Amino acid sequence: MKPGEDWRFVTVPSFLLTKQSCAPSFAVRMATMRLDKFIAHATPHSRREVRLLLRAGRIQVDGQATDDASLAIAPEARVTLDGQALCLSGPRYLMLHKPLDVVCATTDGLHRTVLDLLRGDGAGLHVAGRLDADSTGLVLLTDDGQWSHRIKAPGRHEKRYRVHTARPIAPDTAARFAAGLLLRGEEDQPTRPARLEQLAPCEALVWLQEGRYHQLRRMFAAVGNHVTTLHREAVAGIELDNGLAPGEWRVLTPAEVAEGQAS
Repeated sequence: MKPGEDWRFVTVPSFLLTKQSCAPSFAVRMATMRLDKFIAHATPHSRREVRLLLRAGRIQVDGQATDDASLAIAPEARVTLDGQALCLSGPRYLMLHKPLDVVCATTDGLHRTVLDLLRGDGAGLHVAGRLDADSTGLVLLTDDGQWSHRIKAPGRHEKRYRVHTARPIAPDTAARFAAGLLLRGEEDQPTRPARLEQLAPCEALVWLQEGRYHQLRRMFAAVGNHVTTLHREAVAGIELDNGLAPGEWRVLTPAEVAEGQAS
């Protein structure tokens, strides 16, 4: 939901199934699922938005309106949003707004992981393009290995970052990024051409075609500068939802999934 949107007039996405029974695909894996969890998996809405839908009386289970987020949903139950049936099917695709000091790993002995933020909803998922612990922004998660490979393949898609630096960005930085840089320890393989748009003396947007270890930080170090904050705004045409606070997530829309599949 966009800031300022009235919940009474939010358009229901086209992937919601109308006037047909849709038995959840989780039937083979578990006996029940919490209602808020089910809706968050079946729609692009975050858990916070789901609670608003429930309070507005827009959710029905087997024909009865409910505002109980913890209601246990049986596999045969029919859940509807504004009269349209919700369904879990096929692979899962999520976006998450990663906060600082959270690592893109399945387990970690020192830090919280992106899967920890899913609070039990991350079974079988992996990260499609990592961010380091001291960076924030868009992280994509999926259980679709082929889609993940397309997202991460060098040169196939661009990733956009907002960067703040310790010192003013030198006038020749954009040209040097576009030409490719030799990074320490990788002197035999220059970086792919990267685009830089300077927004302020110490702020820029940068588009990368690859994702080497700490790449942007190392690129700015190679031109004599230092990154102070790094925020990923977009991957493969998929924009971080402005409605997601740090630590929140939602399901990708069909259009966003298709963006990731595009060559």
